[in-house]
Amino acid sequence: MDTAPANLAGIGVDTVELSRFAAVLDGTPRFLERVFAPGERGLSCRSLAARLAAREAAIKAIGGLDGLTLLDLEVVREPSGAPRFARGERLDAVLASRGIGALHLSLSHDGNQAIAFVVAEWAKS
Repeated sequence: MDTAPANLAGIGVDTVELSRFAAVLDGTPRFLERVFAPGERGLSCRSLAARLAAREAAIKAIGGLDGLTLLDLEVVREPSGAPRFARGERLDAVLASRGIGALHLSLSHDGNQAIAFVVAEWAKS
């Protein structure tokens, strides 16, 4: 029995272990440029780990990258402080091709873990 809401296109969740992530940041100098947009690169390790989890959760929610890179999944903050994905041309094109109208994002970190949860919603017809 399928009880998913009619507007639910997909969900994704991911966690990142902070100590392991910090070791990657320290040991792989180009990692920041390959994964994070310029506006994200000055953030704390905890915030970057949550943003990496957000990227991975989004990939799961939308069903794959399909030509996107991790840089296309930049996380920004609304004036209220709520996180969201910056909508760029490539991300918009992939979402439109899949019939997805919105991505909803929640981030958290506690102890040694960062977590992100993404819900993809079908476009309204």
